[in-house]
Amino acid sequence: MATRHLYLARHGAANAFGELTGIGHQQAGLLGERLAGVPVDAVWHSPLPRAVASAHELARHLPNVPVAEAAELIDHVPYVPSPAETPPSWVGFFDGYDEAEAASGQRLAEALVARFAKVPERATETTAKATETTAKGTETTPEGTQRDTHEVLVTHAYPIAWLVRHALDAPPSRWLGLNSANTALTVIEYRDRLPPTLVMFNDMSHLPTGLRWTGFPESIRP
Repeated sequence: MATRHLYLARHGAANAFGELTGIGHQQAGLLGERLAGVPVDAVWHSPLPRAVASAHELARHLPNVPVAEAAELIDHVPYVPSPAETPPSWVGFFDGYDEAEAASGQRLAEALVARFAKVPERATETTAKATETTAKGTETTPEGTQRDTHEVLVTHAYPIAWLVRHALDAPPSRWLGLNSANTALTVIEYRDRLPPTLVMFNDMSHLPTGLRWTGFPESIRP
């Protein structure tokens, strides 16, 4: 039974202009070092500059792994809850969101799940050729079979929260409050005919103490 392993990471710390800071580059590099022992097939990133820079920084530690943009990973509000679903502390956050914006965000969220939150696809003749023996030592995958895949998704806090909510089969509004620190690691596994497995969430063990919890308000950092 083939497994799809998704390694989800929020981009590194960024400035007010959305550009990666020196700290953000350090965080991304340390995440790359942590992932260097994983047989990563691809690194996907959001189109936004802070995610692009983070992906390329961590990919320096993953030789020969392709890095590409995935539009579904863009920063977006995946679901605007109804007033009855909205916790009191979040009420003001959704002021100004009209129906068109909410619908657009939900379409992006659905596309994100459709593309990434599923088991590996069966190998076609083309993908079989692409998995022939490489410097990593992987072996040819016969056409029509499945193999484990390992993909890194460099994105933003809200898409990660949505994928975690989906994996737990929680109500749509439950993405609220599932925050991620910069370059914290969340891992989800997908297997055929089984519910997704949330392996870890918001893990920062690859970061020294001084680089942890950025992306959270100072008032709520441990």
